[in-house]
Amino acid sequence: MACRRFLWLLVVLLALVELVAIARSNVALTSLHLAVMLTFAFVHGAMRYGGKGIAAFAVICLVVSNALENIGVATGFPFGAYHYTDVLGPKLGYVPLLIGPAYLGVGYLAWVLGTVLVADIKRGSDTLTTLATPAIGAFVMVLWDLTLDPAVSTFGQWWVWEGGGGFFGVPLSNYLGWYLTVFAFMLIFALYMRARAPEPSAPQPKSYYMQATAMYAVVALQFVVNYAVKGSEPLVDAAGVQWRSGDILEASAITALFTMLFVAVLAAVTIIRSPAAVH
Repeated sequence: MACRRFLWLLVVLLALVELVAIARSNVALTSLHLAVMLTFAFVHGAMRYGGKGIAAFAVICLVVSNALENIGVATGFPFGAYHYTDVLGPKLGYVPLLIGPAYLGVGYLAWVLGTVLVADIKRGSDTLTTLATPAIGAFVMVLWDLTLDPAVSTFGQWWVWEGGGGFFGVPLSNYLGWYLTVFAFMLIFALYMRARAPEPSAPQPKSYYMQATAMYAVVALQFVVNYAVKGSEPLVDAAGVQWRSGDILEASAITALFTMLFVAVLAAVTIIRSPAAVH
């Protein structure tokens, strides 16, 4: 019971941090944002998969995402030609240290929603479930980058798309690369769980899954509030391309509402309509 209350507290804390970050965004607030999400992932994940299970998810996610991000910057595959600026602070290879935790924090939420919409992976799960759950989870994860990337790569200048792209300077290859990366680490975790999942314990109540759904919805709503409270002004991104900030914020709000929030609502309805706790 105490853990469940703590998780709800983290949902509220994330919303408060995001509100502050809208008024004043910096690396310290981004780090706090990620710390809240990582704490949620480890506590929430340990309740379902045990300490070893959530540790396996974290290690797989961090290793795969950092490896492919470094390969991406060095070669252009699989994301396209881009490089990180120094805005996000120290790097591991070519990639800021904050990028791995971002994959892990949102990736865990996407995984949980994938298990709600398809099924959890258990020892001996069938092939379709083992493939479908990470496939859907990866889509849920990429929706976040679809919403995030246009803003942070233009006036945020966290990274630079060297050849530009069709979605406010972001190329299609970026989203294909993201999908490949996320599907890869989720599939590896699915295979791990299929072979080594712990013996089933008592199922978690519906509120447990609602907590992850609410956390994902809070991440989505930040983009909507950001658009609602900020004005619009001309800007030039790190590649020298001119934009209007309001147009980009509006695009982020639209994608957040009709992709991320849609998935959160769909997951919530699925949880509510389930005759028993989701396994």
